[in-house]
Amino acid sequence: MDMKIVADTNIPFLKGVFEPYGEVVYKEGRAIVREDCLDADVLITRTRTRCDAALLEGTRVQVIATATIGMDHVDLPWCREKGIAVYNAEGCNAGGVMNYVLSALYGVASRRAIRLEGTTIGIVGVGHVGERVAEAARKLGFQVLLCDPPRAQREGSDAFCSMDFLLDNSQVVTMHTPLDDSTRIMADEEFFQKIAPGTIFINASRGEVVDEAALLRARPKLGAVVIDTWCNEPDVNQNLMDVCDVATPHIAGYSYQGKQMGTAMAVRSVARHFGIDALESYFPETESEDLEPIHLAVAGKSQGEITALIQYNYPIFTDDFFFRSDPLSFERLRSEYRYRREFYID
Repeated sequence: MDMKIVADTNIPFLKGVFEPYGEVVYKEGRAIVREDCLDADVLITRTRTRCDAALLEGTRVQVIATATIGMDHVDLPWCREKGIAVYNAEGCNAGGVMNYVLSALYGVASRRAIRLEGTTIGIVGVGHVGERVAEAARKLGFQVLLCDPPRAQREGSDAFCSMDFLLDNSQVVTMHTPLDDSTRIMADEEFFQKIAPGTIFINASRGEVVDEAALLRARPKLGAVVIDTWCNEPDVNQNLMDVCDVATPHIAGYSYQGKQMGTAMAVRSVARHFGIDALESYFPETESEDLEPIHLAVAGKSQGEITALIQYNYPIFTDDFFFRSDPLSFERLRSEYRYRREFYID
């Protein structure tokens, strides 16, 4: 098969996979331009490449495969109109984000002497990530509230609550929605007015889900703030960073297993589309046993013991430290990130 692929050079495990089947050009995601795509059949991306008419009009691109769960960087209506197939890696980062939320939650609780026993976690957005967070939270003994209006409409409301009820009854609120017209600036002035005093607020979904100015105004009433995703990335709101308990450069989903799965799903999508049988079950090899996922037994353990277990496996304040030390290195910290192995709660 003779085809041309343009790929983000920061997608791990990809180099060498498609070379037997055609030409592969690697570039930084933000640096990919229309001229690169003119004679390309496939574009393999992360969120840093805006896939729209400006990039793709008049090109040969038939397929976009993004090695990410999010697709807000792809103009889906335009792609549908032009007959361009779009594939994402739905759910690939769920375990990594779940690990991030737990490390942040137990970490800030330890630093601020917050007792988590009897705590209710409100999860806004219950897709792959929200489900994984909910499952782990229940195993850890938390009460869980779920708010997902689209799912409630499709499946019935018994398993879900309203946003107002969640904000009034949760001591932790964590955002896990996609970014679309219904979720943009979902956490606005009214949202933070309704949130219960002392709440720990976590956003590891998309930056634009939150009105950062409203969050800054609400900061004095909140128990802690954890932010991984920011408006206007990579230009981070320094004022918001200064009041965060944990601030990281959009790396919540950067687990080793998540990156393996994201690349595998992108490769398999392209392989299925073009009938490359040898790659339809592709999965990157794990480089060492030290990177294999680990199971954490938490039954009967105290909050301090659970904190130690989680922090040992993902010391989130190291990521926080490096980011605060050089906020202007947002993209470098992401591209050079040392992927962490995932842990499971048993």
